[in-house]
Amino acid sequence: MLLEREYLKQQHLNGFDNYKYNCKDTGILSIYVMHPFWNWVVQYCPKNIAPNLLTFSGFMCTIAMYLMFTFMDYNFTASDPEHPEVPNLPRWSWFLAALLLFLAYTLDGIDGKQARRTGTSGPLGELFDHGLDSYTAGLMPAAMYSIFGRGARFSVPPFRMFFTFCNVLINFYLSHFEKYNTGVMFLPWGYDFTMCGMIIIFFITGIGGSDLWQYSLPGGITNGVLVELTLYISSMITNWPIVFYNIYKSYRDKTGYMRSFSEAIRPLIPLVLNYLIILWWIFESPSDIIERDPRALFFLLGTIFSNISCRVIVAQMSSTRCDWFNWMFVPTVLAIMISGVTQSPTLELYLLYALCLGTSIAHIHYGTCVVRQMCRHFKINCFTIGKRSD
Repeated sequence: MLLEREYLKQQHLNGFDNYKYNCKDTGILSIYVMHPFWNWVVQYCPKNIAPNLLTFSGFMCTIAMYLMFTFMDYNFTASDPEHPEVPNLPRWSWFLAALLLFLAYTLDGIDGKQARRTGTSGPLGELFDHGLDSYTAGLMPAAMYSIFGRGARFSVPPFRMFFTFCNVLINFYLSHFEKYNTGVMFLPWGYDFTMCGMIIIFFITGIGGSDLWQYSLPGGITNGVLVELTLYISSMITNWPIVFYNIYKSYRDKTGYMRSFSEAIRPLIPLVLNYLIILWWIFESPSDIIERDPRALFFLLGTIFSNISCRVIVAQMSSTRCDWFNWMFVPTVLAIMISGVTQSPTLELYLLYALCLGTSIAHIHYGTCVVRQMCRHFKINCFTIGKRSD
């Protein structure tokens, strides 16, 4: 059958059988604010609701937010003063975005607690949670971009947004790269601050409108540039050094997997290849594809990224060797070469859309088959809780 393909090998399943969740959360906001709030919320969640159902519901809230901005502001021009012909987004859309993101964040925060309440904790829940998070990591920056618009006057153009987008994805990926080598998931501080910050920004935008963010600081620094710099600086201070220090410490104390250097950096290879291939397309595009349709290009980048991340998460949780190459690179490279040879702007755009559709279907198929295979292996259901005797 179509959904019965077994992507997981026996060594993966054996690794999942021996897997034990190992996580450390030292975030101030997480420990003193969010966890007490989530502990309170989860008390009102019926015990017959499966944790994965909460996870998936939160994911669908993020999807709904992304689709809303896609339909209402596909080209990121509604908040751009350089496009006065495009009306501003209605205030209710920002309030709805804040609500959807709050629900997504809350459901993502209580799913693990619900699993412990119901005695249904296991590898499937963690894989399901982190796998969906890898997809939403690429959707939320695109939603935020609608607040500032794509113009250079108060925001950043799509080419610079590409690097900001990559920065967000890298920060997500590094946590799993870290666990791949240390065996411990160190939850980054920046995640909670970023989620809370986005919710607040959406809510404030609903009150004052997107024009509220169109200002320049002394020295000509716009709000868009300020956000861009904040993301880069916070990554270089609060995330990247800590990740590599934790990996170094695991080698020093001999607490990690003690892989060779080539094996330790193996998960970074497909990540770097993904960015280089898309960057190659941007530079070689006959129709300046990053300016013509940044949303589709960002979506393609995020979809391939999510597939790479899911495969690394599987390897990391099953203590197996991760892949260094992703097959989705092949059609992407072919599309770039065909666009370069034909020099047809129309064909290039159609190829981009075909890639977005094809990679999405392939990624959903991969995720669905992996979940179904794990459900068969552990004799559980994904979205329902079996009887205690089961």
